[in-house]
Amino acid sequence: MPTSTLSKPPLRPLHAHDASWTTGFWHDVQRRTFDTSIPAMWRSLSDPAVSPGVQNFRIAAGEIEGEHQGPPFMDGDFYKWLEAAITQLEVEDDPELAQLVDDVARLIASVQREDGYLHTPTLIAALNREESLELADRFQFETYNLGHLITAGVRHHRATGSATLLTVARRAAAFLEHLATDKPLELARSAICPSHYMAVIDLYRETGDERYLRLAEAFVRVRDDFDEGGDDNQDRLPVREQRTVAGHAVRANYLYAGVADLAIETGDDELVGVLQTLWNDVVDSKLYVTGGCGALYDGASPDASPWQSEISRVHQAYGRAYQLPNTTAHNESCANIGMILWSERMLSITGDARYADVIELVAYNSLLAGVGLSGTDYFYTNPLRQVRDLPYPLRRPGDTALHPTPAPPPSDARLRQEYLSCFCCPPNTARTLARLHELAGSVSESGAYVHLYGGAELRFAHGSRVLAVTETSDYPWDEGVTFTVTEVADGGMPFHVRIPGWARSARVSVNGEAISDPAPGQYAVIDREWQVGDTIEVLLPMPVRILRANRLAEEITNQVAVQRGPVVYCLESSDVDAGIPLERLALRRHARLEAIDGEVQGHRLRVIPLELEVLPEGGDDLYEDISEAELARTRSRLIPYFAWGNRGPSEMSVWLPVVW
Repeated sequence: MPTSTLSKPPLRPLHAHDASWTTGFWHDVQRRTFDTSIPAMWRSLSDPAVSPGVQNFRIAAGEIEGEHQGPPFMDGDFYKWLEAAITQLEVEDDPELAQLVDDVARLIASVQREDGYLHTPTLIAALNREESLELADRFQFETYNLGHLITAGVRHHRATGSATLLTVARRAAAFLEHLATDKPLELARSAICPSHYMAVIDLYRETGDERYLRLAEAFVRVRDDFDEGGDDNQDRLPVREQRTVAGHAVRANYLYAGVADLAIETGDDELVGVLQTLWNDVVDSKLYVTGGCGALYDGASPDASPWQSEISRVHQAYGRAYQLPNTTAHNESCANIGMILWSERMLSITGDARYADVIELVAYNSLLAGVGLSGTDYFYTNPLRQVRDLPYPLRRPGDTALHPTPAPPPSDARLRQEYLSCFCCPPNTARTLARLHELAGSVSESGAYVHLYGGAELRFAHGSRVLAVTETSDYPWDEGVTFTVTEVADGGMPFHVRIPGWARSARVSVNGEAISDPAPGQYAVIDREWQVGDTIEVLLPMPVRILRANRLAEEITNQVAVQRGPVVYCLESSDVDAGIPLERLALRRHARLEAIDGEVQGHRLRVIPLELEVLPEGGDDLYEDISEAELARTRSRLIPYFAWGNRGPSEMSVWLPVVW
């Protein structure tokens, strides 16, 4: 288990001037995000026929008349798109996008009240002389919206030097400060998906003003004093008393990421211990093999309390330990992103490679599955199995632009969509993929750390010491990574390369000379006087692995999943001979599998060809005698989980029955 290492200074992430994707997998994903996702998202948000995202601000600014439309958290989703666009400006010059961002920033500033409050549903109601009380309903998501506004404001200042949105962010924080001081109960009640915890720490780091650090402490204190909560919002127990993660998965992951930010800045070892216990609870018994978070659409939370009166209704939530359904897995994209945010901060605190392993798992699988290969369409939920003829509909927030679909589509026709009226996940995905270079590496007084691999330029600086490298790799398809030193000052610094937990028999060499066998799940440390031109070669063998689950994960008993490197694979009906349903296909236990070059919809990737056993046909009875018919065989292929759902309606499964 990871242990607290707050005696060491935390790792500091790299930003755009020190880290950039130049070639390979993540470069291509980031390029798609910049060239396709961000512009397409703007077209949707700015078109009133599709989305009220921009229109609500224009109404609130008095530019046009109208009523508020869309969910109350639409403001926050608009801010997330803005953050993605600002991140693009950090990475590259784009005068047209810069002008658009500047125009949007001025529009937002024009709407904010003098006291810092900004929530277009309330402001529009006031303009229309309708009843409008802030914080009257926790499900108005005001603090969630303000948190994302502050985060966008900090990034805008860092990227452009403009104070326009930073001033807005400061005023928003002042409003939250007022609540913490004068209306703590209202603040505690409204802490839904608490992005504002992370946001005020961002503001503290950008400005150096300690009032924002004190404000983050107040958020936790006010939350812990709140005695009307429940497990769905993680506020039944004080944070320091929590040992089991329960309730809404986005809210949980955002909360613990924000508390981790606070621990980084205060050195609170007790909080770190609590967070490690909670993180282990998720990763050891509640995390999907794809990195998905939140098993349940709806349910109850009996495990956090033995008392019937304290059992909470939960939704989009973590379930019990090992409760991991596949067809009905919720795994909201925002929850998966929240796990990256939480793990990123725990990695900064501890330097433990296990946190980076989980970041990588989520990034390559449940995060990327949330966006189509075209970069223009999105999933809200990310199940591990899709079947035909499901006898009940699975709720999908926002099946159409402004109105839910009266009759949900067939269960095997659930496809990504370009716009969802519940639009939280698409811009969250865009801002995460836009900034993924920030997760490539870190630096601290103990040296340089490389967490994620790909073609990149990385520059690590600490005090007078500098070490810059060019990274060359076709990871995750290829096993090799090469670093070439391009700049050194004051001898450079120790270089830490992550050996993933799945990488057995990894090898690391410097200038052709092997170093001692690196252990999986740790950082291999190379400490020497560096010279320009030195090379570090890392070999991470990627045999195809066949995984089984814990005996208590009953939904996947006697089934296996396939993984190569960080990439989890699945079987999609598009790759199966017509007439053979997915439930009749099984993998033989001793199958020898190898990955080869392939494609899905013209996108290059590695696929796994294989021969599958075809089980006897079954009927529709709930129970029936097993058939004694001989098994047949068929050829098919497995594709990366992130690539499924791009070829029209289909069935899909990550877990497959195994025959012996």
